[in-house]
Amino acid sequence: MFCVATSLRFLEDVTVECTFEDGKIIQYDMSRMFKKFPQLEELRRNRELFLSGKLDIGGYGIVWNENLDVDTWGIHDCGVVVGQEDVPLNRLIGVLLCGYRVELGMSQKTLAKLSGINQADISRIEDGKGNPTLKKIEKLFNALGKTLEVSCK
Repeated sequence: MFCVATSLRFLEDVTVECTFEDGKIIQYDMSRMFKKFPQLEELRRNRELFLSGKLDIGGYGIVWNENLDVDTWGIHDCGVVVGQEDVPLNRLIGVLLCGYRVELGMSQKTLAKLSGINQADISRIEDGKGNPTLKKIEKLFNALGKTLEVSCK
């Protein structure tokens, strides 16, 4: 699933904590990557460097310098979920819609053709800025081959 980090915190040793668009708060021990990417060990040796990391503009990666960066996808998929923030329903729908669309390698333009929904509306929905009707949401998810289910807890 496609997830973008929205915030980043640095914890003990070389553990990072990222909050993602879907509201998941995930911790990841960067030392798990040292064997495959030995250059990342510099993060343990230099605490100041470790603490200087920033999310890139899109929220797709953490960047320390021109030589050290990691993607947030791996953190989302391999880290430990330690919490869940409330996410507005329109934002959650947008995250799911975008994730499924990207997973299928589909553009917004193609989804617009398949669903009969304007591409600009799809963009607003994916950004969490739209207020789509249930009928529109159902059309979009059906065009992606997904079934929309609603439940109450």
